[in-house]
Amino acid sequence: MSGFQKNLFEHIEKKSSIKPDEIFKVADQVKNANLQDEKTVRQLVRQLAQMANKNISKEKEDKIVNMIIQQGSSLDMNTLNKMIKK
Repeated sequence: MSGFQKNLFEHIEKKSSIKPDEIFKVADQVKNANLQDEKTVRQLVRQLAQMANKNISKEKEDKIVNMIIQQGSSLDMNTLNKMIKK
């Protein structure tokens, strides 16, 4: 792991208390996930919210899940990030 990557993961862990191995685990799940399957997407959204110690309402979860399913690989991560922070 390069110095940049190490610093990035240290920053993420400091800000969110999410350990790098947890990030890699979720990244592997996302890489192999069917992002058109509502159940799979919903499970990933809940897992990420739990990892980040964020409570999201059912309404917000539904919006995020629908956005991911509808936009798929063309999903704008900045838009998704803003939606989660609201």
